[in-house]
Amino acid sequence: MTALAEKIYNETLELPVDERLSLIDKLLHGTNLATQSEIDQAWCKEVEERYGQIKSGETPLILGEAIFEKLRGKYMG
Repeated sequence: MTALAEKIYNETLELPVDERLSLIDKLLHGTNLATQSEIDQAWCKEVEERYGQIKSGETPLILGEAIFEKLRGKYMG
């Protein structure tokens, strides 16, 4: 961490908790990273698409035991 960043960090520790949280929120939004809400929406869309593929028969279901058997054969000889 640079000296300036360290100074800012130490000064922010003197702020009330609600102001620190507000600052954290602004800093995170400034990174342009996905928010939890955006991540949740993306997962919901993915689940709906996969469910549709399974329901239509486009993607067949495979029993878990068949997967484990294949893995055992591959990695355990």
